[in-house]
Amino acid sequence: MARFLLSIGLRSANLEPGTDQVAEDEARRIAQHGAVKAKLERDVHERIQTEAASTNAAERSEVRSVAAGLKHNATTEVGESESELQRARKATRGSQFIDYGFFLLYGLIGLEVVLELLGARQSSGFKRFLDTLTSPFLSPFKGLMPDPTVGSMQLMLSYVVGLVVYMLLHMAINGLLRMFAQKKATI
Repeated sequence: MARFLLSIGLRSANLEPGTDQVAEDEARRIAQHGAVKAKLERDVHERIQTEAASTNAAERSEVRSVAAGLKHNATTEVGESESELQRARKATRGSQFIDYGFFLLYGLIGLEVVLELLGARQSSGFKRFLDTLTSPFLSPFKGLMPDPTVGSMQLMLSYVVGLVVYMLLHMAINGLLRMFAQKKATI
């Protein structure tokens, strides 16, 4: 029994290879793996070439037909996208002009409300000029609400309501322009 244990101990001592042998085995394993991988890759490429070469005339005709259909669809889609972009640019430019007009109107109405609140003199040239500019827009709202007064100062609630109405109209017009600018969904 002792001899058996001694022989196992000697064998296990001989089985532990040195670091050079481990490096050699690892290099050999990596080389074998690379060779197997390269052979498999060559086999796959050869099979693909064989399959591609073995197509018949009907399959080639079908491939050409499908390719022509895809090309036609892509060309049509590009044309439609370009026309949609042009329409969106026009709507955006229109929206910018409308925004500018409404912002100008907001500024004039706001200035009118502030001047009335501070009690500006009606005989002032600037006040008369401002009244002339804003009267077409504010005349539908005059007398709509009671306008509280303290001395010469007056809070024109009617004008504030007019300002809110014009803001809502502005939002509605911009929403309508967005509807025209965006692509219609097809189902």
